[in-house]
Amino acid sequence: MRQVKGQKRVAKARKNSAFEFLGESISPGERRVMELEAAKLYTHSPLSIPVEIINGKLPGPVLMVNAAIHGDELNGVEIVRQLIDTIGADKLKGTLIAVPIVNVFGFIHKSRYLPDRRDLNRCFPGSDKGSLASRMAHTFFSQVAERCDYIIDLHTGAIHRTNLPQVRADLSNPETLRIAQAFATPVVIDSPLREGSLRSEAERLNIPVLTYEAGEALRFEPICINAGYLGVKRVMQAIGMIRKSRKRLPTSVIAKSTSWLRAESDGILRTLVTLGEKVTRGQVLAYISAPLGHSEIELKARKGGIVIGQQTLPLVNEGDAIFHLAYFEEDDQEVEQVVGEFIGEVSDADLEPLTTGQITAPSSI
Repeated sequence: MRQVKGQKRVAKARKNSAFEFLGESISPGERRVMELEAAKLYTHSPLSIPVEIINGKLPGPVLMVNAAIHGDELNGVEIVRQLIDTIGADKLKGTLIAVPIVNVFGFIHKSRYLPDRRDLNRCFPGSDKGSLASRMAHTFFSQVAERCDYIIDLHTGAIHRTNLPQVRADLSNPETLRIAQAFATPVVIDSPLREGSLRSEAERLNIPVLTYEAGEALRFEPICINAGYLGVKRVMQAIGMIRKSRKRLPTSVIAKSTSWLRAESDGILRTLVTLGEKVTRGQVLAYISAPLGHSEIELKARKGGIVIGQQTLPLVNEGDAIFHLAYFEEDDQEVEQVVGEFIGEVSDADLEPLTTGQITAPSSI
């Protein structure tokens, strides 16, 4: 009898505690969808940020996975949907805070920005007495972000600009480096903290943050979504929230620097390289032609590297950012191979199919 009582005490000690959020209590093993009021419309109707809390039965860290801080970045919205559809509270250790749409204004209007044309991801930690963007940032940061032990912030490229799946993080923080390697995109960028971003302000509070970048705005791209979903699950395994897999992690390579190659004239862009491709110094990456085709200039790489981002619109003005190149200490041929293996593995992953119509992988990945 004593042994049984002792076992019960051990089991009770391992039970998670209730998670308090917005004045409500979510019990261990419970999940709940809640609304965080962010602002009001002109009609005084409230506009709310949807938040799902999954409070595991067992104790562990608090992880937030959020998307659409820029309202037109849709791949992350689907990643969060698939994540909450596959995570059960019974086997979860700790608490998952899932926020599929942070910038609800921008999402409704298919816009990157808020109605005051401000970028929400330059307004953190915000102020309760500032602009609309500052107030929204303050509400989200103080009510949600500050509650977390870890944050994964999901993004895409802008309109007419696409990104190779990559993680950007402050790798001077050892724990941030550890989870960045666990996410296991082919390229990890040691990215300086940008003032006013969610990543910058959370890291100031010693909350490790990963920014996942993949694909293009206003699109669903299966490879980018699958890579993000798998990466989030790997981080959850690394921080002890879900059971670890025996599969070997894909290889990640840390970029020592990056730069943008810009258009040297106006015209029609004809691109010769794709995302993940190795380029060499002096290699022609694209041609920019006059509309009638009587003149043409070559856009050449100034250094050897890997293409991690590029413009998709063939109409360019002088000074437009066309190619984002990453540079490595490793041999570029090895990095290109890592990228190819990663894309093949993600493409073959047995994940939930997208059901939103004819969606195909971008030809540039």
